[in-house]
Amino acid sequence: MLKIKRALISVSDKTGIVEFARKINAAGVEIVSTGGTMKALKAANIPVTYVSDVTGFPEIMDGRVKTLNPYIHGGILAVRDNERHIREMKEHKITPIDMVVVNLYPFKETIAKEGVTLAEAVENIDIGGPAMIRAAAKNFKFVTVVTNPGRYDEIAEAIAKEGCVGGLTRMQLAEEAFAHTADYDAAIRDYLKELAAK
Repeated sequence: MLKIKRALISVSDKTGIVEFARKINAAGVEIVSTGGTMKALKAANIPVTYVSDVTGFPEIMDGRVKTLNPYIHGGILAVRDNERHIREMKEHKITPIDMVVVNLYPFKETIAKEGVTLAEAVENIDIGGPAMIRAAAKNFKFVTVVTNPGRYDEIAEAIAKEGCVGGLTRMQLAEEAFAHTADYDAAIRDYLKELAAK
């Protein structure tokens, strides 16, 4: 079974995330996180590594660029039973990321606000989040991807009991993840299509 040793957590909707992080950390999982999520976890006294300390590069461009980095995506996408992938991870000092817990900027909520500008809407189009979700979902054979806060208790319990998440569950979570990003992209498409038609 694939033990979950390291998780990347970066959520816009922070519902339940502190308790989830506390549970998985108690089960021995190292947590890597981005700005806002990291602050929430630190405020709750949960040990967390800042993503910039992993990448060696600061969050830049108002947070537009923070996780688009080989130390993140290499850690997520590496095929754990591929000798070349493992060798390249060692050569480049990339540590595996076994779980990705991400949900996306509130695009739908933003465009639902009265008087929202196009610039405000565009700024709420998430780039790094979907990239991490899709990378983890693609590599579901080895990586657990969680996009739905409603799954936190189940996942935390599995990690506490077994140290891992079962293969069928990882596949189901990947399906949920792709549905999440597809719905997100569809909302952006529909919004821009409606604007362009005016």
